[in-house]
Amino acid sequence: MITVTRLDRTRFAVNPDLIERVHEAPDTTLLMVDGHVYVVAESLDELTDLIVSYRARVLAAAHALTPYPEA
Repeated sequence: MITVTRLDRTRFAVNPDLIERVHEAPDTTLLMVDGHVYVVAESLDELTDLIVSYRARVLAAAHALTPYPEA
């Protein structure tokens, strides 16, 4: 999950795997695969960074849980 901020400054978490598109014109809008729309304070670049960090954390956690074969 990534944490984003509504324009009223309240924060919520969203699953980045369910984001279909992001528009920035001028407000940043998340369009979800289920049709929900969220307007957030983060820029498109900030969202991209949040999503990349989220995916890196998921991969690191999966790597940490994978047992290494014994040589």
